[in-house]
Amino acid sequence: MESVGVLNERVSFGRSIPPKVNSLLQEAVASAADFDHARKLLYRAMKLAPFQLEVYVALYKFCFYSGHIDEAEQVALASLKAASEKGGFDEDWDLLTPESADWNIEDGPAHVYLYSLKALAFIRLRKGLKENADSILEKIKQLDPQDMAGASVIMSLADGL
Repeated sequence: MESVGVLNERVSFGRSIPPKVNSLLQEAVASAADFDHARKLLYRAMKLAPFQLEVYVALYKFCFYSGHIDEAEQVALASLKAASEKGGFDEDWDLLTPESADWNIEDGPAHVYLYSLKALAFIRLRKGLKENADSILEKIKQLDPQDMAGASVIMSLADGL
């Protein structure tokens, strides 16, 4: 198995990631202890492939878990925009319906949109914006009644607050 920096194995970010983008993602994972360097690598990957939605997910998760909540929120919003553009549906979740997209295709842009919307709800919850998070979670429940994006976990957390 190919070694990446301090890691002994590669992290899988998805099925159809261009090699150069994947290389940047792998280097960012290996550099995670150096937040600024890893963040630069992730932004470089995003610039190189602005519709490679997995990069947005990696970046907002990295920012969130590194304590950069405001930046994670901005990247989650950018992910919503990129996913909606790629999927051909409205970026504004208030305007979306179950018929707006096929929300059940796991590796499709609509699913990434739901996943990013779930992340945004979690971020807003973390920022103390419970009412906003609750409204986002209600929309996710409407769009994803089978809970394929796993928003029920955040809903349970919100209910406990």
